[in-house]
Amino acid sequence: MNCLTLIESKRDGQSLSPDDIRSFVTAYVRSEVPDYQVAALLMAIFFRGLNAEETRVLTAAMRDSGDVLKFPADPRPLVDKHSTGGIGDKVSLPLAPLLACLGFRVPMISGRGLGITGGTLDKLESIPGFTTQLTREQLIQQVQGIGVAMGGQTPTMVPADRLLYALRDVTGTVPSIPLITASILSKKLAEDISALLLDVKFGCAAFMQTREQARELAANMTRIANEFGVKTHALLTEMNAPLGRAAGNWLEVKESVECLENRGPNDLRELVIVCAARLLVLTGKSGDMALARAQAGDVLASGAPRRKWDELLAAQGADLDAFTNKLQQDHTAPFAMEVQCKRSGFVTRCDARIIGEIIRDLGGGRIDKCSVIDSDVGVDQIMGVGAEVRVGHVLCRIHARTQQQASESMARVQAAFEIADDPVRCEGERIACGDIRRPH
Repeated sequence: MNCLTLIESKRDGQSLSPDDIRSFVTAYVRSEVPDYQVAALLMAIFFRGLNAEETRVLTAAMRDSGDVLKFPADPRPLVDKHSTGGIGDKVSLPLAPLLACLGFRVPMISGRGLGITGGTLDKLESIPGFTTQLTREQLIQQVQGIGVAMGGQTPTMVPADRLLYALRDVTGTVPSIPLITASILSKKLAEDISALLLDVKFGCAAFMQTREQARELAANMTRIANEFGVKTHALLTEMNAPLGRAAGNWLEVKESVECLENRGPNDLRELVIVCAARLLVLTGKSGDMALARAQAGDVLASGAPRRKWDELLAAQGADLDAFTNKLQQDHTAPFAMEVQCKRSGFVTRCDARIIGEIIRDLGGGRIDKCSVIDSDVGVDQIMGVGAEVRVGHVLCRIHARTQQQASESMARVQAAFEIADDPVRCEGERIACGDIRRPH
Protein backbone atom coordinates (compact mmCIF):
# COMPACT_ATOMS: atom_id res chain seq x y z
CA MET A 1 0.00 0.00 0.00
CA ASN A 2 0.99 3.64 -0.39
CA CYS A 3 1.45 4.70 3.23
CA LEU A 4 2.90 8.05 2.16
CA THR A 5 -0.54 9.14 0.92
CA LEU A 6 -2.04 8.38 4.33
CA ILE A 7 0.73 10.28 6.12
CA GLU A 8 0.23 13.33 3.91
CA SER A 9 -3.56 13.20 4.26
CA LYS A 10 -3.46 13.05 8.03
CA ARG A 11 -0.64 15.60 8.19
CA ASP A 12 -2.94 18.00 6.32
CA GLY A 13 -5.85 17.33 8.65
CA GLN A 14 -7.91 15.12 6.38
CA SER A 15 -9.92 12.10 7.48
CA LEU A 16 -8.76 8.61 6.58
CA SER A 17 -11.30 6.32 4.94
CA PRO A 18 -12.27 3.04 6.63
CA ASP A 19 -10.65 1.10 3.78
CA ASP A 20 -7.40 3.06 4.17
CA ILE A 21 -7.29 2.38 7.91
CA ARG A 22 -8.00 -1.32 7.51
CA SER A 23 -5.47 -1.65 4.69
CA PHE A 24 -2.81 0.12 6.74
CA VAL A 25 -3.30 -2.14 9.77
CA THR A 26 -3.21 -5.27 7.62
CA ALA A 27 -0.10 -4.14 5.75
CA TYR A 28 1.79 -3.24 8.94
CA VAL A 29 1.06 -6.61 10.54
CA ARG A 30 2.37 -8.24 7.36
CA SER A 31 5.59 -6.16 7.58
CA GLU A 32 4.72 -4.38 4.33
CA VAL A 33 5.13 -0.90 5.86
CA PRO A 34 8.44 0.23 7.44
CA ASP A 35 8.56 1.49 11.01
CA TYR A 36 9.71 4.96 9.96
CA GLN A 37 6.54 5.51 7.92
CA VAL A 38 4.33 4.15 10.69
CA ALA A 39 6.09 6.46 13.15
CA ALA A 40 5.35 9.39 10.84
CA LEU A 41 1.69 8.42 10.62
CA LEU A 42 1.46 8.05 14.40
CA MET A 43 2.93 11.53 14.84
CA ALA A 44 0.47 12.96 12.31
CA ILE A 45 -2.37 11.32 14.25
CA PHE A 46 -0.92 12.65 17.50
CA PHE A 47 -1.14 16.25 16.22
CA ARG A 48 -4.21 16.00 13.97
CA GLY A 49 -6.24 13.41 15.85
CA LEU A 50 -8.85 10.96 14.61
CA ASN A 51 -12.58 11.57 14.52
CA ALA A 52 -15.06 9.19 16.16
CA GLU A 53 -15.54 7.06 13.03
CA GLU A 54 -11.78 6.81 12.35
CA THR A 55 -11.18 5.76 15.96
CA ARG A 56 -13.93 3.14 15.84
CA VAL A 57 -12.62 1.68 12.57
CA LEU A 58 -9.02 1.64 13.82
CA THR A 59 -10.13 -0.14 17.01
CA ALA A 60 -12.00 -2.80 15.05
CA ALA A 61 -9.17 -3.26 12.55
CA MET A 62 -6.65 -3.76 15.35
CA ARG A 63 -8.95 -6.21 17.13
CA ASP A 64 -9.48 -8.17 13.91
CA SER A 65 -5.76 -8.23 13.02
CA GLY A 66 -5.54 -11.62 14.73
CA ASP A 67 -7.50 -14.20 16.69
CA VAL A 68 -10.61 -13.16 18.63
CA LEU A 69 -11.57 -15.24 21.66
CA LYS A 70 -14.88 -17.08 21.89
CA PHE A 71 -15.80 -18.64 25.21
CA PRO A 72 -18.40 -21.35 25.87
CA ALA A 73 -21.63 -20.51 27.66
CA ASP A 74 -21.07 -20.20 31.40
CA PRO A 75 -22.95 -18.53 34.28
CA ARG A 76 -19.76 -16.70 35.29
CA PRO A 77 -19.64 -13.30 33.53
CA LEU A 78 -16.60 -12.51 31.39
CA VAL A 79 -15.08 -9.23 32.63
CA ASP A 80 -11.87 -7.27 32.59
CA LYS A 81 -10.31 -4.10 33.91
CA HIS A 82 -7.75 -1.82 32.32
CA SER A 83 -5.78 1.16 33.59
CA THR A 84 -4.32 3.89 31.41
CA GLY A 85 -1.14 3.54 33.44
CA GLY A 86 0.64 5.18 36.32
CA ILE A 87 3.62 4.93 38.65
CA GLY A 88 3.19 2.06 41.08
CA ASP A 89 -0.14 1.09 39.53
CA LYS A 90 -0.16 -2.66 40.10
CA VAL A 91 -3.92 -2.96 40.69
CA SER A 92 -4.47 -5.61 37.99
CA LEU A 93 -2.23 -8.12 39.77
CA PRO A 94 -4.28 -8.53 42.98
CA LEU A 95 -7.56 -7.65 41.25
CA ALA A 96 -7.53 -10.49 38.69
CA PRO A 97 -7.48 -13.35 41.24
CA LEU A 98 -9.96 -11.48 43.43
CA LEU A 99 -12.41 -11.26 40.51
CA ALA A 100 -12.02 -14.98 39.85
CA CYS A 101 -12.90 -15.66 43.48
CA LEU A 102 -15.97 -13.41 43.15
CA GLY A 103 -17.38 -15.65 40.43
CA PHE A 104 -16.09 -13.91 37.30
CA ARG A 105 -14.05 -15.20 34.38
CA VAL A 106 -11.12 -12.87 33.67
CA PRO A 107 -9.28 -13.23 30.32
CA MET A 108 -6.89 -10.34 30.98
CA ILE A 109 -4.84 -9.35 27.94
CA SER A 110 -2.45 -6.63 29.07
CA GLY A 111 0.33 -4.49 27.67
CA ARG A 112 3.89 -3.51 28.45
CA GLY A 113 5.11 -0.24 29.87
CA LEU A 114 4.54 2.95 27.92
CA GLY A 115 6.72 5.99 28.53
CA ILE A 116 7.53 6.10 32.23
CA THR A 117 4.61 3.90 33.27
CA GLY A 118 5.08 0.25 34.13
CA GLY A 119 3.22 -2.42 32.20
CA THR A 120 1.40 -5.42 33.66
CA LEU A 121 3.30 -7.82 31.39
CA ASP A 122 6.67 -6.41 32.47
CA LYS A 123 5.69 -6.93 36.10
CA LEU A 124 4.47 -10.50 35.52
CA GLU A 125 7.63 -11.42 33.62
CA SER A 126 9.71 -10.58 36.71
CA ILE A 127 8.22 -13.75 38.26
CA PRO A 128 10.55 -16.74 37.74
CA GLY A 129 9.28 -18.95 34.92
CA PHE A 130 6.01 -17.07 34.35
CA THR A 131 4.96 -16.89 30.70
CA THR A 132 2.65 -14.24 29.32
CA GLN A 133 2.55 -15.79 25.85
CA LEU A 134 -0.57 -17.95 25.74
CA THR A 135 -2.23 -19.33 22.63
CA ARG A 136 -5.93 -18.73 22.13
CA GLU A 137 -6.67 -22.32 23.13
CA GLN A 138 -4.49 -22.13 26.25
CA LEU A 139 -6.08 -18.86 27.35
CA ILE A 140 -9.63 -20.14 26.92
CA GLN A 141 -8.88 -23.44 28.65
CA GLN A 142 -7.21 -21.72 31.60
CA VAL A 143 -9.99 -19.17 32.07
CA GLN A 144 -12.60 -21.91 31.97
CA GLY A 145 -10.57 -24.01 34.40
CA ILE A 146 -9.40 -21.58 37.09
CA GLY A 147 -11.30 -18.42 36.17
CA VAL A 148 -8.37 -16.20 35.23
CA ALA A 149 -5.49 -15.83 32.79
CA MET A 150 -3.08 -12.93 32.33
CA GLY A 151 -1.32 -12.71 28.98
CA GLY A 152 -0.26 -10.33 26.28
CA GLN A 153 -0.61 -9.64 22.61
CA THR A 154 0.93 -12.37 20.46
CA PRO A 155 1.73 -12.71 16.74
CA THR A 156 -1.74 -14.28 16.38
CA MET A 157 -3.71 -12.24 18.94
CA VAL A 158 -4.09 -8.48 18.53
CA PRO A 159 -0.72 -8.35 16.68
CA ALA A 160 -1.41 -4.84 15.39
CA ASP A 161 -1.50 -3.47 18.92
CA ARG A 162 1.65 -5.38 19.89
CA LEU A 163 3.52 -3.66 17.05
CA LEU A 164 1.98 -0.19 17.38
CA TYR A 165 2.28 -0.27 21.18
CA ALA A 166 6.04 -0.79 21.01
CA LEU A 167 6.50 1.94 18.42
CA ARG A 168 4.36 4.51 20.25
CA ASP A 169 6.43 3.94 23.38
CA VAL A 170 9.62 5.21 21.73
CA THR A 171 8.28 7.86 19.33
CA GLY A 172 6.62 10.29 21.75
CA THR A 173 3.12 9.43 20.52
CA VAL A 174 1.69 7.79 23.64
CA PRO A 175 -0.62 10.54 25.01
CA SER A 176 -3.09 10.54 22.10
CA ILE A 177 -6.73 9.92 22.98
CA PRO A 178 -7.64 8.03 19.77
CA LEU A 179 -4.46 5.93 19.87
CA ILE A 180 -4.92 5.09 23.56
CA THR A 181 -8.57 4.25 22.91
CA ALA A 182 -7.82 1.95 19.98
CA SER A 183 -4.94 0.26 21.80
CA ILE A 184 -6.86 -0.52 24.98
CA LEU A 185 -10.17 -1.46 23.40
CA SER A 186 -8.71 -3.59 20.62
CA LYS A 187 -7.29 -5.90 23.30
CA LYS A 188 -10.40 -5.88 25.43
CA LEU A 189 -12.84 -6.40 22.55
CA ALA A 190 -10.79 -9.43 21.46
CA GLU A 191 -11.52 -11.07 24.83
CA ASP A 192 -15.25 -11.74 24.29
CA ILE A 193 -16.03 -9.93 27.56
CA SER A 194 -19.46 -8.61 28.53
CA ALA A 195 -18.30 -5.92 30.99
CA LEU A 196 -15.24 -3.70 31.28
CA LEU A 197 -13.98 -1.33 33.97
CA LEU A 198 -11.59 1.42 32.90
CA ASP A 199 -9.31 3.21 35.36
CA VAL A 200 -8.40 6.48 33.65
CA LYS A 201 -5.55 8.33 35.34
CA PHE A 202 -4.90 12.06 35.43
CA GLY A 203 -2.07 14.06 36.95
CA CYS A 204 1.62 14.79 36.52
CA ALA A 205 2.55 11.12 35.91
CA ALA A 206 -0.43 10.22 33.72
CA PHE A 207 -0.83 10.51 29.96
CA MET A 208 -3.80 12.78 30.65
CA GLN A 209 -2.47 15.67 32.73
CA THR A 210 -5.83 17.12 33.78
CA ARG A 211 -9.12 15.72 35.00
CA GLU A 212 -10.81 17.25 31.95
CA GLN A 213 -8.49 15.37 29.55
CA ALA A 214 -9.04 12.16 31.48
CA ARG A 215 -12.80 12.67 31.32
CA GLU A 216 -12.59 13.13 27.55
CA LEU A 217 -10.59 9.92 27.17
CA ALA A 218 -12.94 8.03 29.48
CA ALA A 219 -16.01 9.24 27.60
CA ASN A 220 -14.39 8.28 24.29
CA MET A 221 -13.58 4.75 25.44
CA THR A 222 -16.91 4.09 27.14
CA ARG A 223 -18.81 5.29 24.07
CA ILE A 224 -16.89 3.07 21.66
CA ALA A 225 -16.89 0.04 23.97
CA ASN A 226 -20.63 0.29 24.40
CA GLU A 227 -21.07 0.60 20.63
CA PHE A 228 -19.37 -2.80 20.42
CA GLY A 229 -21.78 -4.24 23.00
CA VAL A 230 -19.55 -4.23 26.10
CA LYS A 231 -21.03 -2.69 29.25
CA THR A 232 -18.36 -0.23 30.30
CA HIS A 233 -17.75 1.99 33.31
CA ALA A 234 -14.79 4.32 33.88
CA LEU A 235 -13.25 5.66 37.06
CA LEU A 236 -11.17 8.81 37.06
CA THR A 237 -8.27 8.47 39.51
CA GLU A 238 -5.41 10.79 40.39
CA MET A 239 -1.78 10.01 39.55
CA ASN A 240 0.33 12.81 41.01
CA ALA A 241 1.93 10.56 43.62
CA PRO A 242 2.84 6.88 43.21
CA LEU A 243 0.15 4.33 44.03
CA GLY A 244 1.19 2.29 47.02
CA ARG A 245 4.72 2.43 48.39
CA ALA A 246 6.63 0.63 45.63
CA ALA A 247 7.31 1.30 41.95
CA GLY A 248 9.34 -0.92 39.66
CA ASN A 249 8.38 -4.26 38.16
CA TRP A 250 9.44 -6.83 40.78
CA LEU A 251 8.89 -4.45 43.68
CA GLU A 252 5.29 -4.01 42.54
CA VAL A 253 4.78 -7.77 42.36
CA LYS A 254 5.96 -8.01 45.98
CA GLU A 255 3.54 -5.28 47.03
CA SER A 256 0.71 -7.00 45.13
CA VAL A 257 1.31 -10.16 47.13
CA GLU A 258 1.24 -8.08 50.31
CA CYS A 259 -2.14 -6.72 49.22
CA LEU A 260 -3.43 -10.27 48.67
CA GLU A 261 -2.15 -11.12 52.16
CA ASN A 262 -3.99 -8.11 53.66
CA ARG A 263 -0.85 -6.24 54.63
CA GLY A 264 -0.42 -3.93 51.66
CA PRO A 265 -0.85 -0.15 51.51
CA ASN A 266 -4.34 1.21 52.06
CA ASP A 267 -4.60 3.18 48.80
CA LEU A 268 -3.83 0.07 46.74
CA ARG A 269 -6.28 -2.09 48.68
CA GLU A 270 -8.99 0.55 48.37
CA LEU A 271 -8.66 0.85 44.60
CA VAL A 272 -8.64 -2.94 44.16
CA ILE A 273 -11.87 -3.20 46.17
CA VAL A 274 -13.51 -0.31 44.32
CA CYS A 275 -12.70 -1.89 40.94
CA ALA A 276 -14.10 -5.26 42.02
CA ALA A 277 -17.22 -3.66 43.46
CA ARG A 278 -17.88 -1.66 40.30
CA LEU A 279 -17.79 -4.85 38.23
CA LEU A 280 -20.13 -6.59 40.67
CA VAL A 281 -22.65 -3.79 40.18
CA LEU A 282 -22.06 -3.43 36.42
CA THR A 283 -22.82 -7.11 35.81
CA GLY A 284 -25.82 -7.21 38.13
CA LYS A 285 -24.14 -9.53 40.65
CA SER A 286 -24.78 -6.83 43.24
CA GLY A 287 -27.39 -4.10 43.24
CA ASP A 288 -25.69 -1.77 45.69
CA MET A 289 -22.19 -0.30 45.68
CA ALA A 290 -21.82 -0.41 49.47
CA LEU A 291 -22.78 -4.06 49.60
CA ALA A 292 -20.49 -4.80 46.67
CA ARG A 293 -17.55 -3.15 48.41
CA ALA A 294 -18.20 -5.15 51.55
CA GLN A 295 -18.41 -8.37 49.55
CA ALA A 296 -15.16 -7.65 47.70
CA GLY A 297 -13.41 -6.72 50.94
CA ASP A 298 -14.54 -9.89 52.68
CA VAL A 299 -13.38 -12.11 49.84
CA LEU A 300 -10.00 -10.33 49.65
CA ALA A 301 -9.55 -10.82 53.41
CA SER A 302 -10.48 -14.51 53.20
CA GLY A 303 -7.16 -15.56 51.67
CA ALA A 304 -8.84 -17.20 48.67
CA PRO A 305 -7.45 -14.64 46.16
CA ARG A 306 -3.92 -15.28 47.50
CA ARG A 307 -4.37 -19.00 46.84
CA LYS A 308 -5.87 -18.23 43.43
CA TRP A 309 -2.77 -16.13 42.67
CA ASP A 310 -0.52 -19.14 43.24
CA GLU A 311 -2.87 -21.22 41.09
CA LEU A 312 -2.59 -18.63 38.32
CA LEU A 313 1.20 -18.59 38.55
CA ALA A 314 1.45 -22.38 38.44
CA ALA A 315 -0.89 -22.54 35.43
CA GLN A 316 1.39 -20.16 33.51
CA GLY A 317 4.64 -21.92 34.21
CA ALA A 318 5.96 -20.06 37.24
CA ASP A 319 8.44 -21.78 39.55
CA LEU A 320 6.61 -21.32 42.87
CA ASP A 321 9.61 -22.27 44.98
CA ALA A 322 11.82 -19.75 43.19
CA PHE A 323 9.02 -17.19 43.46
CA THR A 324 8.72 -17.73 47.22
CA ASN A 325 12.47 -17.47 47.67
CA LYS A 326 12.55 -14.26 45.68
CA LEU A 327 9.74 -12.80 47.80
CA GLN A 328 11.77 -13.45 50.93
CA GLN A 329 14.76 -11.44 49.71
CA ASP A 330 14.96 -7.88 51.00
CA HIS A 331 16.13 -6.71 47.59
CA THR A 332 17.03 -8.48 44.36
CA ALA A 333 18.90 -5.59 42.73
CA PRO A 334 22.58 -5.54 43.76
CA PHE A 335 22.27 -2.20 45.57
CA ALA A 336 19.51 -0.79 47.77
CA MET A 337 20.19 2.72 49.05
CA GLU A 338 18.03 4.64 51.52
CA VAL A 339 17.13 8.26 50.86
CA GLN A 340 16.82 10.08 54.18
CA CYS A 341 14.78 13.13 55.06
CA LYS A 342 16.80 16.31 55.55
CA ARG A 343 14.20 18.22 57.57
CA SER A 344 11.27 17.54 59.86
CA GLY A 345 7.69 18.24 58.89
CA PHE A 346 5.02 16.72 56.67
CA VAL A 347 5.31 15.26 53.18
CA THR A 348 3.24 17.54 50.95
CA ARG A 349 4.38 16.22 47.58
CA CYS A 350 5.87 13.06 46.13
CA ASP A 351 6.17 13.68 42.40
CA ALA A 352 5.26 10.44 40.62
CA ARG A 353 6.68 11.67 37.31
CA ILE A 354 10.15 12.16 38.78
CA ILE A 355 9.98 8.72 40.42
CA GLY A 356 8.91 7.16 37.12
CA GLU A 357 11.69 8.87 35.17
CA ILE A 358 14.27 7.66 37.69
CA ILE A 359 13.05 4.07 37.40
CA ARG A 360 13.14 4.28 33.61
CA ASP A 361 16.71 5.61 33.68
CA LEU A 362 17.76 2.87 36.10
CA GLY A 363 16.68 0.35 33.45
CA GLY A 364 13.14 -0.33 34.62
CA GLY A 365 11.60 1.21 31.48
CA ARG A 366 12.35 1.46 27.78
CA ILE A 367 14.43 4.12 26.10
CA ASP A 368 14.11 2.58 22.64
CA LYS A 369 12.32 -0.30 20.96
CA CYS A 370 15.14 -2.76 21.71
CA SER A 371 15.57 -1.87 25.39
CA VAL A 372 15.78 -4.81 27.79
CA ILE A 373 13.89 -4.28 31.05
CA ASP A 374 15.71 -4.69 34.35
CA SER A 375 12.90 -6.04 36.52
CA ASP A 376 14.72 -5.67 39.83
CA VAL A 377 15.36 -1.92 39.87
CA GLY A 378 12.92 0.59 41.29
CA VAL A 379 11.95 2.59 44.35
CA ASP A 380 10.19 1.27 47.45
CA GLN A 381 9.37 2.31 51.03
CA ILE A 382 7.99 5.51 49.48
CA MET A 383 6.75 7.90 52.13
CA GLY A 384 3.22 8.95 51.25
CA VAL A 385 1.81 12.46 51.04
CA GLY A 386 0.57 13.55 54.46
CA ALA A 387 3.09 11.51 56.44
CA GLU A 388 4.90 13.20 59.31
CA VAL A 389 8.68 12.84 59.05
CA ARG A 390 11.75 13.79 61.03
CA VAL A 391 15.36 14.33 60.03
CA GLY A 392 16.89 10.97 59.17
CA HIS A 393 13.59 9.21 58.43
CA VAL A 394 13.65 7.15 55.24
CA LEU A 395 11.77 8.90 52.44
CA CYS A 396 12.25 5.94 50.10
CA ARG A 397 14.78 3.35 48.99
CA ILE A 398 16.45 3.14 45.57
CA HIS A 399 17.11 -0.29 44.02
CA ALA A 400 19.83 -0.11 41.37
CA ARG A 401 22.20 -2.28 39.36
CA THR A 402 25.27 -0.32 40.44
CA GLN A 403 26.20 1.83 43.42
CA GLN A 404 26.95 4.70 41.07
CA GLN A 405 23.44 4.54 39.59
CA ALA A 406 21.93 4.54 43.06
CA SER A 407 24.07 7.48 44.17
CA GLU A 408 23.30 9.49 41.04
CA SER A 409 19.58 8.98 41.62
CA MET A 410 19.58 10.26 45.20
CA ALA A 411 19.49 13.98 44.42
CA ARG A 412 16.73 13.44 41.85
CA VAL A 413 14.69 11.48 44.38
CA GLN A 414 15.11 14.21 46.98
CA ALA A 415 13.69 16.67 44.44
CA ALA A 416 10.55 14.55 44.12
CA PHE A 417 9.62 15.21 47.76
CA GLU A 418 8.48 18.42 49.40
CA ILE A 419 8.44 18.72 53.18
CA ALA A 420 6.47 21.50 54.87
CA ASP A 421 5.76 22.56 58.44
CA ASP A 422 2.03 21.86 58.07
CA PRO A 423 0.26 18.88 56.50
CA VAL A 424 -1.23 19.27 53.05
CA ARG A 425 -4.92 20.07 52.97
CA CYS A 426 -6.80 17.18 51.41
CA GLU A 427 -9.01 18.35 48.54
CA GLY A 428 -10.81 15.04 48.18
CA GLU A 429 -10.30 11.34 47.73
CA ARG A 430 -7.40 10.25 45.61
CA ILE A 431 -9.31 7.36 44.09
CA ALA A 432 -12.81 7.02 42.74
CA CYS A 433 -12.88 10.80 42.55
CA GLY A 434 -15.07 10.73 39.48
CA ASP A 435 -16.60 8.29 37.08
CA ILE A 436 -18.08 7.93 33.64
CA ARG A 437 -21.05 5.62 33.48
CA ARG A 438 -22.15 3.70 30.46
CA PRO A 439 -25.04 5.25 28.50
CA HIS A 440 -28.53 4.03 29.40
